[in-house]
Amino acid sequence: MEDKVFGVEIPNELPLLPLRDLVVFPFMVVPLIVGRERSIAALESATYSNRLIVLATQKKVETEEPKSDDLYPLGVVAEILQLLKLPDGTVKALVEGLRRAKIEKFIPDKPYLYQISAVDEKWEHTQEIEALMRTCISQFDQYVKLTKRLPPEAVSVVTNLEEPGRLADVIAAHMNLKVKQNQEILSTIDPRHRLERLIQILYGEVEVLQIESRIHGEVRKQMEKAHREYYLTEQIHAIQRELGKKGDRLSEIEELRKKIKQAKMSKEAEEKALRELERLERMPPMSSETAVVRNYLDWMISLPWNKKTKDKLDIDQAQKILQKNHYGLTKTKERVLEYLAVRKLTKQMKGSILCFVGPPGTGKTSVAKSIADALGRSFIRLSLGGVRDEAEIRGHRMTYVAALPGRIIQSMRKAKSKNPVFLLDEVDKMSVDFRGDPSAALLEVLDPEQNSTFSDHYLEVPFDLSDVMFITTANVLYSIPPPLQDRMEILEFPSYTEDEKSVIAHRFLIPKQLKAHGLKTSNLNFSDEVIELIIQKYTREAGVRNLDREIAAVCRKIAKEVAKEGCGKKVKITCQNLYRYLGPPKFKIGGAEKELKSGVVNGLAWTEVGGSLLIAEAMIMPGKGELIMTGKLGEVMKESGRAALSYTRTRAKDLGLDPNFYKKLDFHIHVPEGAVPKDGPSAGITMTTALISALIDKPVANDLAMTGELTLRGRVLPVGGIKEKILAGHRMGIKRVIIPKENERDLDELAPKIRRRLKVELVDSMDEVLNLALLNSTGEDEVKA
Repeated sequence: MEDKVFGVEIPNELPLLPLRDLVVFPFMVVPLIVGRERSIAALESATYSNRLIVLATQKKVETEEPKSDDLYPLGVVAEILQLLKLPDGTVKALVEGLRRAKIEKFIPDKPYLYQISAVDEKWEHTQEIEALMRTCISQFDQYVKLTKRLPPEAVSVVTNLEEPGRLADVIAAHMNLKVKQNQEILSTIDPRHRLERLIQILYGEVEVLQIESRIHGEVRKQMEKAHREYYLTEQIHAIQRELGKKGDRLSEIEELRKKIKQAKMSKEAEEKALRELERLERMPPMSSETAVVRNYLDWMISLPWNKKTKDKLDIDQAQKILQKNHYGLTKTKERVLEYLAVRKLTKQMKGSILCFVGPPGTGKTSVAKSIADALGRSFIRLSLGGVRDEAEIRGHRMTYVAALPGRIIQSMRKAKSKNPVFLLDEVDKMSVDFRGDPSAALLEVLDPEQNSTFSDHYLEVPFDLSDVMFITTANVLYSIPPPLQDRMEILEFPSYTEDEKSVIAHRFLIPKQLKAHGLKTSNLNFSDEVIELIIQKYTREAGVRNLDREIAAVCRKIAKEVAKEGCGKKVKITCQNLYRYLGPPKFKIGGAEKELKSGVVNGLAWTEVGGSLLIAEAMIMPGKGELIMTGKLGEVMKESGRAALSYTRTRAKDLGLDPNFYKKLDFHIHVPEGAVPKDGPSAGITMTTALISALIDKPVANDLAMTGELTLRGRVLPVGGIKEKILAGHRMGIKRVIIPKENERDLDELAPKIRRRLKVELVDSMDEVLNLALLNSTGEDEVKA
């Protein structure tokens, strides 16, 4: 049996949560504190499936491990809205009742699973039903007036209900009844009988409350004159104090109303704020809902609905700021200046969202800060790394306990203006789980056509984000969903060359570290040769973060000497004494093989931290044609290895090999650094060259590196990351690089000095690769006719 409630399918087997001293009705939202292990297991099982659970009340409170006979046979199917694990091991759950359900039987092999059947309620709107509903509402109105536990708004809630069964359930949930009485109402399936039974209970409760009120009045009348005078005197004092408190409360309400007017909200937001203010005015001061509404109004008032900073549109000044704070990055700076120029001409524009993509340490975050400085705007940064809950972006609804707006709205309040430069850092590091997809929530934030009406679940009114200049950063693009990429303009931050790193060190890093460590230029001097040595032998990165760290390490040691010997201490760092401060070199210059060996080829790879040298080794041994590939290779890279063997078999005759060579041999292709995952198609020509080199026993030049995808017909296809790969080859001492001819356009991104130091060979086919790569017996290039 399966049924549906509000579009939710109810299966015939569900986990059961036994309740003590509590009956939950349909449409009732209630928090639960769960401590029993079986109950916690039932909640977790429901959370990881369909979030549905059966709530049934125990007959006896003291029963620790209730069985079927210890539970009332009729309960409620509920949906788990929220689940929170507390430090003491208990679990706090927020559940909403959906529908009555009959507990059929316990499933023995599943300790918390029960077979259930949903209960249907059938009714017709007759005059008798209408009369019963009116009587019930009238009696409940009297009950609310006599008891001090319920606010008057409770009557308004039930007055608008049209279903008799739901009316009875809601009223019963509001009343302070015994568990048996609540269970009796829950177990009454027919709505007419349920209303009749509830009216009986209401008459009894109203009569008891009237008697209590009469007794209280009689007791007061019987007080002696002295006691009465004392009582009246204290009452007068209490009334006077209460009048003073009401006066304070009224002044607080008026102050809030004034602040709402001064906030210059949108019309819709102001109407919503004033409605909540009216609710606050009617609420008792000690009500828990008062704090919720007051917190909401504080958020609404504190947001920058109409506050802007004035843009600095001086393009020359902006260019000076960018040049002062950053070296290189010509394309990025040009794009920012273009934005300023258009902004200056149009005054209003919905600009594209910039996405800075590049390896760590290349200046993405610092450039965003400089843009804010150049524009004269406030700067806020929101890190999205590890964010996996959609509510982090959009917030929680005000009805939830401790609800808050999402981090977008929270950041806007910190910015104190509606047009800040907003950096969404590490946008490629978001993840997805059962709580939603935060990248989907960002689609509205980063769409200039939609973000003027951004809707946060907590505010429940549109907030205009169209004046915000959004900038995102990422290390890679492949983990960003395509719809999100489509909303952003990609600006790549390439790896720095050694010359660029040297300039950055002298202009920015050394002065920053000297100041941070309390040193002066007279205390410490770095020569160009020392910086070059640190770059080559103590760091291996695309950016300058580790270089900054090594310079800081030297400054710390010098600061120690200066502190001991006085401020006049002067130290000159040389290539000879550098090891005293940084220890022995961490890397060697050039990572290529020194000895010529058959089957060993230098490949070029691109990673999240820039380019790197990837050595491919091929070994041939007697066997039955098995291809072994090791080095923690991904599926695409393994396919490239299989394609390399297939291509070699088709060219066996041209290579001087026996056409059946593969039947007598096993082939092993290994890519060292086996703990590092590797994948991608760009190692195709590298593995093919290594395999052919091993088969024909001819070595490959060790100062040569290559990258390119290979087809079965021997065509060399273009690949990405050419600039980073060539820079990595240059760092490792490579003199020649083979790349696909279709990547010739990427060479324009290389600095002229790099192009002069490296010889780049452009190829279309695998034959050209072999002609350039294989050496003859004299160690010179093999040239085929």
